[in-house]
Amino acid sequence: MVRSINPKKAKRKNKKKGEASSSSSSVPSMPTRVWQPGVDKLEDGEELQCDPSAYNSLHAFHVGWPCLSFDILGDKLGLNRTEFPHTLYIVAGTQAEKAPLNSIGLFKISNVSGKRRDVVPKTLANGDDDAMEDDDDEDEDSDSDDESEDGGASTAPIIQVRRVAHHGCVNRIRAMPQSPHICVSWADSGHVQVWDMSSHLNALAESETEGKDGTSPVLNQAPLVNFSGHKDEGYAIDWSPATAGRLLSGDCMSMIHLWEPASGSWTVDPIPFAGHTASVEDLQWSPAEANVFASCSVDKTVAVWDVRRGKSPVLSFKAHDSDVNVISWNRLASCMLASGSDDGAFSIHDLRVINKEGDAKVAHFEYHKHPITSIEWSAHESSTLAVTSGDNQLTIWDLSLEKDEEEEAEFKAQTKEQVNTPQDLPPQLLFVHQGQKDLKELHWHNQIPGMIISTAEDGFNILMPYNIQNTLPDLAA
Repeated sequence: MVRSINPKKAKRKNKKKGEASSSSSSVPSMPTRVWQPGVDKLEDGEELQCDPSAYNSLHAFHVGWPCLSFDILGDKLGLNRTEFPHTLYIVAGTQAEKAPLNSIGLFKISNVSGKRRDVVPKTLANGDDDAMEDDDDEDEDSDSDDESEDGGASTAPIIQVRRVAHHGCVNRIRAMPQSPHICVSWADSGHVQVWDMSSHLNALAESETEGKDGTSPVLNQAPLVNFSGHKDEGYAIDWSPATAGRLLSGDCMSMIHLWEPASGSWTVDPIPFAGHTASVEDLQWSPAEANVFASCSVDKTVAVWDVRRGKSPVLSFKAHDSDVNVISWNRLASCMLASGSDDGAFSIHDLRVINKEGDAKVAHFEYHKHPITSIEWSAHESSTLAVTSGDNQLTIWDLSLEKDEEEEAEFKAQTKEQVNTPQDLPPQLLFVHQGQKDLKELHWHNQIPGMIISTAEDGFNILMPYNIQNTLPDLAA
């Protein structure tokens, strides 16, 4: 149950941070090898080097006080955006040292540059050795020029922000999928508040200079709703993807309240859903059933509820041997639920095949050795999900992959070099991103395939790994 950021350790930082990891100006004398976090140790004088060729896009930025939680806002710029530079909007809540210093920030991030490349190199498809050498030369020239698809313009994103005062740290914040200008925040004061951010989003969308210097004043605004019915603070909250305005909030006293929209406001059911014996850590509405949701708890269980069938869960099972911190319901394969625990393990549960012991687990991974802090399925690939952990790693997994020794041997022969990949890595591990300290939350961008945004004690990263498919699947196939 690792959640909070220590604001005293993470005060405002002006020190510049390198992209994804530290870099060294010296040329390594030893052959490049894969470094395993938690296994390998850095010797005196050694530094990790980020390989920029592993990314189609990679940017880092800091917004002042660290943010434990954020959300990506849906926009009207296109559903399947693949051309650089990109523009995106996020909402984030701060973890300031003193309660009055906190705020909710609305961010417009434009000029997000990068390069589009084929996931599978042409040379591996046609086996042309000469073409491979030519491509290598082209890659070197491209990297040295450091030019993006926007014609070589500045590669630094442009950050614009509008801030609204929020009394107390923001434990979690979410935007309504159907109306992204409506946001809900969980405060460490125990209050759940709903906000209308339409005026701020409009100001950012209509201007290229609004809040550009990052020093925009913190504006005072009253929330639409301020619910104080929870008996303790909480972190669990989720908007319904099926019913606009429907909301769930769960607290550290194990209670879950249902919110229903009512004439521009909300009615909160005073009788909570009760079934967990410890703190409710996360909530997820079903992507397929409008009245069904899932919850996870410090009591090591995952529960599934139906709002039409009383205040007790219709299904509950032990998911882990430790606190269950986070869950994610697969939107493309609605029978699949992912969960991450305090011991660093994460599991995949198929809700169709629960056995007599109440176990629905079909996959289990123990790669991470520190608490899982966030987990989320891709909105574009049903077998792909991303995970963040207290070990300062963001990992991406493709559960459809299996080890194929013949294919590996062929790949090594074609690349004409030794691939020093550790033998004990799970074949489903697709990508490891590092360089952020105390990672807390990640989200895939639903409208920009392959893009992930993550937040940590030292700021945000925007990344698009090179080996992640960057086009939407053909739903007609």
